[in-house]
Amino acid sequence: MKATVKQPAVAGMFYTDDPRALGRQVDEFIGAQAAPAAPPKAIIVPHAGYVYSGAVAGSAYRRLREMRQRIHRVVLLGPSHRVGFRGLALPSHDYFATPLGQIPVDRAALAAIAGLPGVQTRDDAHALEHGLEVHLPFLQRLFENFTVVPVVVGEAGPELVSPVLEALWGGEETLVVISSDLSHFLDYQSARERDTATSRAIVELRPQDIAYGDACGRNPINGLLQLARARGLHGECLDLRNSGDTAGPRDQVVGYGAYAFYE
Repeated sequence: MKATVKQPAVAGMFYTDDPRALGRQVDEFIGAQAAPAAPPKAIIVPHAGYVYSGAVAGSAYRRLREMRQRIHRVVLLGPSHRVGFRGLALPSHDYFATPLGQIPVDRAALAAIAGLPGVQTRDDAHALEHGLEVHLPFLQRLFENFTVVPVVVGEAGPELVSPVLEALWGGEETLVVISSDLSHFLDYQSARERDTATSRAIVELRPQDIAYGDACGRNPINGLLQLARARGLHGECLDLRNSGDTAGPRDQVVGYGAYAFYE
């Protein structure tokens, strides 16, 4: 059977479709120096256009520079922006592509979680979804040989998301990436206040205190936070800004935070 490839949906929009320029830009976001800290097991990173949130995402990916040879699987969860559904959506594709090349999908990992409650195969949820795609070039610049486990999360509470993450948790070869922005379209000061409260809840592993208006990726975030608490992880905020700080006006902003979780 011929391998199927999920083509990029937002290359040339959320990020450049020129491979050389894309590689340079991502490298600049990540930076040349590794952060002086133990590498995280999981990160939460924003998914807006690179001009808005790329530098914030880079602050988390920077923590993984020393893991180039060790990470072989990335579990990538993000919210559904285009398709409304209940549960978690897996792709049928064998590869996800970006201008930097193709990433093999870990089909065995997807098969292992296919029978869990709420899990289904829905290519329509992946077709135009930017929330996962914008992270793939970061992963490609960081890691040499890895597979991706892409999951779009619809209406699903921690009771559905946490078992999926638990099943895919693995060891030091596996990185968990949760894709989410924070508040949307508040004025600058209101956004700062709301995002600060949300950020505190994330770091303190309090999923019960994160509502839909606090983070578009509330569902995958809360699934991670519940599991992180159960497994004894501790969280750290690496960056907290909004589009008024990076590349936009301040009357209506979108919040961006980067977080790391350590075992």
